[in-house]
Amino acid sequence: MTARFNLSECGAAAALMRNGGVLAYPTEAVYGLGCDPRDQAAFERLFALKQRPPTQGVLLIAADFAQIERYIDLAKVPAEVMAQVKASWPGPNTWIFPRTAAVPAWVAGAHAGIALRVTAHEPAAALCRAWGGALVSTSANPHGSPPARSAQQALDYFGDALGGVLDAPLGSQDRPTVIRDALTGAIIRA
Repeated sequence: MTARFNLSECGAAAALMRNGGVLAYPTEAVYGLGCDPRDQAAFERLFALKQRPPTQGVLLIAADFAQIERYIDLAKVPAEVMAQVKASWPGPNTWIFPRTAAVPAWVAGAHAGIALRVTAHEPAAALCRAWGGALVSTSANPHGSPPARSAQQALDYFGDALGGVLDAPLGSQDRPTVIRDALTGAIIRA
């Protein structure tokens, strides 16, 4: 049976992921699926749930810059670019950076960079704080289906194959966050 957590139980939800579980949780616009980005077996369970090719990679979500800094090859990012990125965070902005060796290959998939977001959405940020770092974040849906917009829809999609769900409100965004290339400013997903 899938565990259900409310916002006051972020510590228990984080413990589920520490034990290799996959958790559905609310983000700015849709429910996401998360797991420990360092746990390849959990990551493979997440991709099996989504029925998604692992070459696509995922983004990491965090509560603050310190939780993602180690994943960015800062030597390759001009200071003015970092200033622009930091000015957009916390917020519904995902940026792709040159990555460091700290990013597991399975997280990046076939991509050279790593997509990162410092969220202003309090339930997702609270989960990252309880976890103590950045988490995998990819939409909670089977590949090709619309993203879940509620805890119940995530449960309907995945049933007992899902480890748990954090039942809390979505943010106010209508659509998943914009993804930009940090070095070029190009919009990858509008």
